[in-house]
Amino acid sequence: MNEYFLLPLASLPFPNINPILIQIGPLAVHWYGVGYIVGILFAWWYAKRLAANPKLWPDGILPMKPEDLDDFIVWAAIGVVLGGRTGYVLFYDLARYIAHPLDIFAVWQGGMSFHGGLLGVILAMTLFSIKRGIRTWSLFDVVAAGVPVGLGLVRVANFINSELWGRPTDVPWGIEFPNGGPFTRHPSQLYEAFLEGIVLFIVLRILTHSRLKLKTPRFVGGAFICGYGLSRIFVEFFREPDQQLGYLLGTNWLTMGMILSTPMVLAGIWAMVTAKPVTQAQPQAT
Repeated sequence: MNEYFLLPLASLPFPNINPILIQIGPLAVHWYGVGYIVGILFAWWYAKRLAANPKLWPDGILPMKPEDLDDFIVWAAIGVVLGGRTGYVLFYDLARYIAHPLDIFAVWQGGMSFHGGLLGVILAMTLFSIKRGIRTWSLFDVVAAGVPVGLGLVRVANFINSELWGRPTDVPWGIEFPNGGPFTRHPSQLYEAFLEGIVLFIVLRILTHSRLKLKTPRFVGGAFICGYGLSRIFVEFFREPDQQLGYLLGTNWLTMGMILSTPMVLAGIWAMVTAKPVTQAQPQAT
C-alpha cells in the first residue's frame, strides 16, 4: 500500500499551541526562539558547572576560568546563528536563495540547519580556545555535554510550529498536523526531542560523571557528535524530507539529513577511539 494513501483511522489530535509565546504590539516572542535562547543559556550554565568541578578533571586542575565561558557564550551564539543560517542556505535551499538573495537575511521566516550551526560553533570554539590558551577539545567537551537540552527544546518548538513533521503512518500515536495534508503522520519532532535531547543528555551525563571521560579530551565531544548523527539518521526514516529536496539519488528513503549526519558518526567514532587521557602537566594542545 502506498504510504500516501493511508487513512487517518486512528490518530491523536494536534494540540494547537500558539507558536507565539508572548506578543506585545508588533513584538512577538516565538517558542522557537525561546528554545534557542534557553538552550544556549543552559549549555553555558552547565558547562560552567562541569568546568568548576575538580573531580572531573585530570589531577583536579580546572581546564579554564569561569569568565572564559562567560565570554564564550557570545561567540557560541554568533556561531549558532551564522552557521545555522549559512548551512540551511547551502545544504537545503540554495536555488531559492540564489534567485532571491535578500531572503538570506529573513531569518524570521525560519530556516536553520543543525549541521551548519555545529560547524559555526566548532569554528568559534577553535578560535576562542586558541585566543585564550585553552585546550580546544576540553572546551568542546564541556559545551557539547549540555547541548542536547537545547536540541530537545527546539524540536519541541518545531512540533508546536507544526513543521518538520513525519511521514504518513497508521501508528496509533500518529498526529494530524494542521498543515500536513489529509494524512496521519509520525510526530518525528518528538522522536528527535527524545533521542537528541533526553537520551543523548543522559548518555553524556554518564560519561562525564560516572565514567569521568572529561579526563580524556575529545571523548565526550566525540560521543555527542556520534550520538546526534545516529539519532538523526534513525529519525530520518520517519521524517518527511524537505519538499524542495525530496529523496535523493533516486531512492525513496535517502535524505539530506542522512547524508550530512553520516560524516558526524564517523568523526565521532574517530574522536572516541583516538582519545587518550592526559595530565595537566602535559602541554595544552588545540
